Amino acid sequence: MPRAPRQQRAIATVDAILEAGFISLARQGLAATTTRHIADIAGIGVGSLYEYFENKEAVYAAMHERFVADVVAILQQLSAVIVKQDIQGAVTTIIGRLQALLRENDSRYLHYAQSAMSLEVRVGLDPVIRILQEMIVHYVMHHPELMRMRRMATMSYIFVNGSIFVILRHLTEPSSLISTEELIEGLSEMLSHYVAMELQLTATPAAEIKLSRP
Repeated sequence: MPRAPRQQRAIATVDAILEAGFISLARQGLAATTTRHIADIAGIGVGSLYEYFENKEAVYAAMHERFVADVVAILQQLSAVIVKQDIQGAVTTIIGRLQALLRENDSRYLHYAQSAMSLEVRVGLDPVIRILQEMIVHYVMHHPELMRMRRMATMSYIFVNGSIFVILRHLTEPSSLISTEELIEGLSEMLSHYVAMELQLTATPAAEIKLSRP
């Protein structure tokens, strides 16, 4: 039975296996990658790989956990930044940083996401969805006028669950029909219009809400 790494050397071996998994996936593709491919790139024997992973699917599961953890870490860092921005600025910041993350380290995450999306692998993104919902709550707390919205839960659900997959699909498409700038503009306009509609229902005559850049 595979064992969990506890010592520093074992942790380093697992990290090497995961890194090799991303490299092999970029070279061979998700379906063609084997444990031998991964072990060879990692510079270890296949037997050493099986000490920590039962099969290549287990390696993929760990790779996915690493991918999701890094996305969550990036979003957590952005939470304090976007509260100082308008809606368009916040959307631009989030998409731009996700795009940069996918392209880091020879685009290892981009290749992973492309393979997962193209093969219609069920991508579990619950931790990402939770942090985005938390970011929305944090944003609203710094923009008190938004607390007048009656359908905050609805807005959060629609935007987070709908937009995250649209963003990933767009960023992983080799040749998208629209540019990243058009995606940002479309998402920010959709969200701004929804917020404006909600605020209008509870607005006082003197209320003036700044929703986007002038």
